[in-house]
This record gives sequence, structure tokens and C-alpha cells, in this order.
Amino acid sequence: MVVGLGEASHEQDEGRQLSYFGGTSSSSSRNTSPIGRGLGYRNVSPSRQKVIKTKPRGLDEEMVATFAKAPHPDIVVHMEDNIWAMLPEDLLNEILARVPPFMIFRLRSVCKRWNLILQDNGFLKFHSQVPSHGPCLLTFWKNSQTGQTPHCSVFSLPLKQWYKIPFTFLPQWAYWLVGSSGGLVCFSGLDGLTFRTLICNPLTQSWRTLPSMHYNQQRQLIMAVDRKKRSFKVIAASDIYGDKSLPTEVYDSTLDSWSLHQTMPAVNLCSSKMAFCDSRLYMETISPLGLMMYRLDAGYWEHIPAKFPRSLLDGYLVAGTQKRLFLVGRIGLYSNLQSMRIWELDHVKVIWIEISRMPPRYFRALLRLSAERFECFGQDNLICFTSWNQGKGLIFDVDKKVWSWITGCALQTYNSQVCFYEPRFDASMY
Repeated sequence: MVVGLGEASHEQDEGRQLSYFGGTSSSSSRNTSPIGRGLGYRNVSPSRQKVIKTKPRGLDEEMVATFAKAPHPDIVVHMEDNIWAMLPEDLLNEILARVPPFMIFRLRSVCKRWNLILQDNGFLKFHSQVPSHGPCLLTFWKNSQTGQTPHCSVFSLPLKQWYKIPFTFLPQWAYWLVGSSGGLVCFSGLDGLTFRTLICNPLTQSWRTLPSMHYNQQRQLIMAVDRKKRSFKVIAASDIYGDKSLPTEVYDSTLDSWSLHQTMPAVNLCSSKMAFCDSRLYMETISPLGLMMYRLDAGYWEHIPAKFPRSLLDGYLVAGTQKRLFLVGRIGLYSNLQSMRIWELDHVKVIWIEISRMPPRYFRALLRLSAERFECFGQDNLICFTSWNQGKGLIFDVDKKVWSWITGCALQTYNSQVCFYEPRFDASMY
């Protein structure tokens, strides 16, 4: 996929690399290395060395800029094989645990020992302790009629690159992408006349089918992973065809069973889109106007009378970090007056407060037609907009107020299903 995300930040990164490792931008530093002294450079005392404090991803360290330019660009550093072969296993596992997950697959071909790294408990222990690789986008496409092999691509926001992941390990009935949480991905589908749900880890290619629900009907699902408790839950809300008589069902991985809870009160839903944050499930309602909230810890529903903004054409609920809940949608009855806006729910005043607007140039590029379909979803205060007709994706960072484009072939399949995804080797079905 051709990626156009974060070009400005990429240029900044290049500038930082030059200043750290001796590019032309660091003209005030001088060489203090033995090689530099041998080539006639004047030595500089340690007190005059330029110390640059940096915070690379996942590390806090100080780096010393020791020379203004590379004294000999053709110098090749030879690594002693016998020294690296004697590297302690704990240190090796800690180093490999900090490598981006998608790079591990390339390293597995180095030797037999590294090929079995994913089964090494020591590596998985270190991997579970290091910071997350960062948010990714997972796209899934499958033609249920032709039975073709499903296609899956993952876009790494930190690396700004697409990766293909084989999904041939899933059963044929896995068709609908429910969502992702904590490194696990949830799918559902019809196995004959039976509605089934499964959990998988795309990196390890492991999966398992969940037990059947009490009511065998296609439901709206959402998954939440608790990494501290090493468990996950799947919530089955109302029937997708509008059957309001079904009770809410919750699957608990620690019990490996579904439990029945309160039936959602009779309401008219705006859409089937849901958002889950702070152990609460939210859904939009038309009558009564506002939100329906399900408390996972208490197991009951309640209505929140948060009125929607005027002239809202289509709204999506997006979960942020902690208790933050966002509403994203188009405003305006006429195409030339439409705009995309973002609101945040004030839980105390129970009102929506506008926090940002999509710049007009992004809005016109994302949705060229007033009735054009778009999707919206989020994770960790990142909101992603996708337009299948245009084959484009746009990400908004709520905290930094930054808009970034993602374009490429993985978003040009009309039936693609997309969600945020956190790649983790240590994510298991418990």
C-alpha cells in the first residue's frame, strides 16, 4: 500500500537522526573518537561535548554527538560472530522483545533458535513487559459467495508501512470482523444455521471458538480485553434485525461461558454502532433521544438524555481513553454547507461539547458527494475515517489536533472491514 501518513514527522525524524549521529545539521559538534583524532581532528574535552537528550520510542537515554560529519563514509563495522553467539539468552530475549512484532518474522529465518522464539516463554515474558508497538489498522476482506481466501493487511502507524498477514487458519464461517482489543481479534459468522463467535491472535495464528450463546440469533457484539487479569469479555447486545426481546449476554473467558443479563429497554436505535469505554457500552437512540448505556460490572442498562447536535446527518460513537466518549458526524442539510465535526460527552452536564472540525480540504477530499458513505472508529484518542468510494483513510489525533492521510490499495476494496489493532505475541485466548 502507498502510504502518505506523517510526511512532516518523517522529515523531522530525519533531522533528529542527523543531529544525533553526525549529519550536517550538527555543525557545532566536534569529533572526539580515536578514528577522528587519527585523521587530524582536534580533541574536545568531555565537559565540552554536546549532550543531546532524546526519548526514542520505548527508551529513555542520553546520546553524545561526538563528530560533525562522518570522517570516513566507507568504514564498515564488522561484528564478531563468536561474541554475538555467546550472548546470554535473557539479554537476547530482551533485545528481541523490543523489535517491532512484524520484524520478528523476518528474523526467524536467521537460525533454528530464533525460529522457535515465539514458543520461548522467556521471550514472551519480556515481550509482555515492554511498551506496546503502537496502534495499527487491520483490514479484512472475504467474499462469502465465492469462498476465496480471506485477505488481511495491517498498517503500522509507527512504521508507516503495510504488512500482509495470512488468514487461512480461520474456519470458512468466520466472516464478520467484530473488533480487536489487547492483541486479540474477534470474528463472527453463520456456520450453517448456527451463529458462532471466535477469538484469534493473527500473529501466532492461534484461535478458538467460543461456546454457543443461549439464544442462537445473530447479535451485535463487542469485545474487551483486560490484560492485567489476563481475561476478556464479549458482550452480545440486541439482535441486528431489531428483536428487542432478547436478553443481553456476556461471555467471560475466566468461566468459559455466557451469562444472561437484563434485556435492553424498548428503544429505537439510531444505528448498530456501539462504543465501549470504562467498562460501559454505549449505543445511540432516537426514541427516547440520547444514549443507552450498559454497565458491565452491574449488568444493567440505563438511559442518558444527551441530546444530539442539530442537523446531525449521521453520527458515530467513538471510545477514547479512560472515560472519554466522542461523537463524530456530518452537519448540514446541503452538500456545499456540510462539515465533519467531533464532540465529546460532558458526563456531568450530560451534553455534547464540540472539540474539533475537519478542515474543509480534508472533508472535500474524503467525501466528494454529499450522500457518500463513510465509516468511523477509534482507539486511544485516535479517530479513523474511511471512505470506500475514494479508497482513502484519514486519522485524527484528538490530543495533538493533527490530521494525517492514509491511502493505498488495502482501503480500495469496497467490502473491507477495518478496525484498530494492537499486535502482541503474548496475547492468548487464556
